[in-house]
Amino acid sequence: MKILFLVRHAKSSRDDPSLRDRERPLDDRGYQDALTMGKRLSKRGVNPDLLVSSPALRALTTAQVIADEIGYQKDVVVDERLYASSPHDLLALICSLDDKLNHVMLFGHNPEFSDLAQRLSSEIIDMRTCAVAEFRFDAKSWANLREIGPANVSLDAPNK
Repeated sequence: MKILFLVRHAKSSRDDPSLRDRERPLDDRGYQDALTMGKRLSKRGVNPDLLVSSPALRALTTAQVIADEIGYQKDVVVDERLYASSPHDLLALICSLDDKLNHVMLFGHNPEFSDLAQRLSSEIIDMRTCAVAEFRFDAKSWANLREIGPANVSLDAPNK
C-alpha cells in the first residue's frame, strides 16, 4: 500500500507587496490552520516516511508546523519541482519516489495540487488553503500510480 498526502499550503499574507511570491509568510489564520491540521493528522496516527515541500516560505512553514505536530523527526526535504509546476510534472515526481517509502506527504500550491488531486480522483474538486488530500493505492511501486486509481480517497480541511 502506498499512501500519498497532498497538502496545500496554509493561508499566506499579502501585507508586504515588496516580498517576492516565494517569500510570502503565513498569516495568523494560516498558522492556526496548519496547527489544526497537524493536530488532526497526529490524532489519526499519520506517520509519513517522507515530507517534501515547495521552497516557497508559506509551503515550507506549513510543512514544518505539521511536521512538529505529528512528531516527524527528520528534515523536511525541499524540492523545487513543487513550486510553479504542472500536474503532469508532479505526477512524474511522485512516480519516481523510492519504493522503500510507503507514506509520503507533499506540500505545495494551487492550482497544481487541486488539478492533480482531481486527476487522481474525481471525488476531489478543489483544495482550499491547508487542505489535506489522502490517496491510498493498492500498489507496491509508486511508478504504478499512473495506471491505477486510488483504492481510497479522503479530503480534510480546516473549519470542516
